[in-house]
Amino acid sequence: MSSNNQPDHPSSSSNAGHNKSPPQLNRYESQKRRDWNTFLQYLRTLNPPVKFSQFDDTHALSFLNYLDQFGKTKVHHQACVFFGQPDPPSPCTCPLKQAWGSLDALIGRLRAAYEEHGGGSSDRNPFGNESIRIHLKKVRESQGKARGIPFRKKNKRKKTKNDVVAVKKKISNTSGS
Repeated sequence: MSSNNQPDHPSSSSNAGHNKSPPQLNRYESQKRRDWNTFLQYLRTLNPPVKFSQFDDTHALSFLNYLDQFGKTKVHHQACVFFGQPDPPSPCTCPLKQAWGSLDALIGRLRAAYEEHGGGSSDRNPFGNESIRIHLKKVRESQGKARGIPFRKKNKRKKTKNDVVAVKKKISNTSGS
């Protein structure tokens, strides 16, 4: 065999810059990119279209309201006979909306994407604006009331001496079996 033959596997130095594929994104990063692109597309569809450098929290709020048409969470009106019932016995004509948790997660991803795309400091991030926080709070409360599930902040329960003893008994009972 001649030494002029090409090797079966090219060396990394001769292959530098070729065949580079973008790094595989995890689920969060993929979702963040998709959400960001959807938001930018929404801005382009507005009349007149809004540029990235020109949008503010009012555009972010209108985007959240726009997304409600694609929601899957039934939110009963106060006039609905099923208002406040967690499991209504039959269907009604109340609208489907985006669930509060989905909107909250979306805003978190958009806040991060805004900063990654050169949006500036976090204190000027439209997705972190007070109006967005108020909107999310109203959505959470209204959806909770409509389904009969009031939102209560969970208080962390302090561990007592009895909790520690109960855990030790459980461990000793399972290991001795």
